[in-house]
Amino acid sequence: MKKLTFLFLLFALLISSLLQAQSPPRDNGDTLPNFALKNVGNNRIIIGWVNNFTNIKQISIQRSYDSLSGYKTILTVPDPTTPQNGYVDAKATHGRMFYRIYIMLDKGVFLFSNAKRPELDTTFRRSQLPNNGDKFPMIDSVAMPNFNNNKPKSTTFLPSLHVYTNRDGYVRISLPGDEKSKKYSIKFFDNDETFLFEIKEVKEKDFKIDKTNFYHAGWFRFELYEDEKLIEKHKFYLEKDFTPVP
Repeated sequence: MKKLTFLFLLFALLISSLLQAQSPPRDNGDTLPNFALKNVGNNRIIIGWVNNFTNIKQISIQRSYDSLSGYKTILTVPDPTTPQNGYVDAKATHGRMFYRIYIMLDKGVFLFSNAKRPELDTTFRRSQLPNNGDKFPMIDSVAMPNFNNNKPKSTTFLPSLHVYTNRDGYVRISLPGDEKSKKYSIKFFDNDETFLFEIKEVKEKDFKIDKTNFYHAGWFRFELYEDEKLIEKHKFYLEKDFTPVP
């Protein structure tokens, strides 16, 4: 019995040492295993983080009604090694659900972030969207303040609320649901600013564009116009498993 107890303690010490060796220093901001979490209204939850792990294999975002159990994975990040990344959850039943991040490292070692609920961010406005894209893969990005006001501002990868890559590989368009009728148009470009095509008059508020319209994987840029006024200029990322048109 004593031998089994000793072996169990030895195993626990080895696992603890391995985790400490592979994990970056924890902080109180958005560096993994911590993460930023904001509710920007209409049950849209923005999750963002900074990654300092050098041996990371998988990052998955999980959501639950309870802080301890019932978690379901809502997204597994295509490229977990990205230094700064994020996601907009537009499918939450309400804005008070719990979120956590599953992190898998080398040799099968894994850990979970602490679970938390999003804070309501009443300061988020469309004007916060930058006028150029950030250098991060997947979906799209916006610059926003560091959630810890005592620290210098940093750029956390977060997707656009209007043009982003869906999990099924389509480019999703979600336009503002304003009561007043407005005319929207979208221009698409390759990453080198080569013009690809334009939707001159968007007829629907919510629709998808097949990724085969973009001919290859990688970065693409877009410009979104409202009543001929540019309101957003960003980029999105199509995953590497893209199958080109024959």
